Amino acid sequence: MGMAVAAPTTLRAIIFYGTGDPAHNTTPPTGGLTNSGWQYQGQWGGFLGTPISPRHFLAASHVGGAVGDAFIFRGVPYVTTAMYDDPASDLRIWRVCGVFPDYAPLFDGVSEIGQPCVIFGRGTQRGSAVTMPGLFGPVTKGWTWGSYDGVERWGTNVISAVLNGDAIEPLLGPVGDLLQATFDAGAGADEAHLSTGDSSGGLFIRNGGVWKLAGINFAVEALFNTNAVGPGFFGAITDKGGLYSGGEGNWGQVPDLPNDVPAALYATRIQSNLAWIRSVLNGPAPVELRLQSTTAVAGGYQVDTNAVHDAGARKFTVPLEGARRFFRIEGCGSTRITNIVVWGTNVVIRYE
Repeated sequence: MGMAVAAPTTLRAIIFYGTGDPAHNTTPPTGGLTNSGWQYQGQWGGFLGTPISPRHFLAASHVGGAVGDAFIFRGVPYVTTAMYDDPASDLRIWRVCGVFPDYAPLFDGVSEIGQPCVIFGRGTQRGSAVTMPGLFGPVTKGWTWGSYDGVERWGTNVISAVLNGDAIEPLLGPVGDLLQATFDAGAGADEAHLSTGDSSGGLFIRNGGVWKLAGINFAVEALFNTNAVGPGFFGAITDKGGLYSGGEGNWGQVPDLPNDVPAALYATRIQSNLAWIRSVLNGPAPVELRLQSTTAVAGGYQVDTNAVHDAGARKFTVPLEGARRFFRIEGCGSTRITNIVVWGTNVVIRYE
């Protein structure tokens, strides 16, 4: 199918049909696209993430990250305290320390097919034109991926299909249902395609008068060649006809039909995974407290790996040692030690 499966780990920014201007759509959408998702995008490493509750944001699993990393939302860092992977898709939910001032509603409409969408990403500019010989001279088929700049941009498209990603790319592991949109020529200046680094950006659809998160950017059909030799190139293609797809050593020419055959982008479908998402959001909060100790009053605290935490009783228990120790509790929110007692061979630290 020619999907850039070597690039789901590094999908980068939005490329436009109508312009190569690197400043295009680098500020929030206005008019009919006001509040269409820009306000919900936060920085997750070199990618994007989307808050979906006061304490959780959604991202693509394949972009990585670790507990303790900071998610930047509206200029404020929120340290991650837990993560949850969907066993059936590329979605990953992160829990943070703190409370988001706002978060995106989730799409739960009847169908996404045929619906206009707004997509967000960071990364490359539009590169040079990809051309093939035509009856009346060179024909532009699209553009290569250009320079990476990490700038957040938005673009528009229309959902063309819902596909089973496990059938399309069985070697990628659990993929689940994907939303597909194609890079169509003549669809307007804001018609957008994805390139390397766009992974994890949000895709929004208007439903009931409200823009809702309907997908998380996953992959793009992007590896092509102008002949059957060599490694080829990555590009945003509006007509695959006459180009070659498949990869080095396995190139096959796409039939050059009278009508354009545009390349497609793919986003993990939110609606197919709503039950899992809600189970995480409504599930029990993880333990976010850790006991630290030191033998020096001046500091040097480290996590006490021997501590046993009883969250219900709001206490830590550690073995009694000969050396004098000082304790403190590291965690999310306001917590203070209320009592420390020796109980047999242990020290019990209570908190509130």
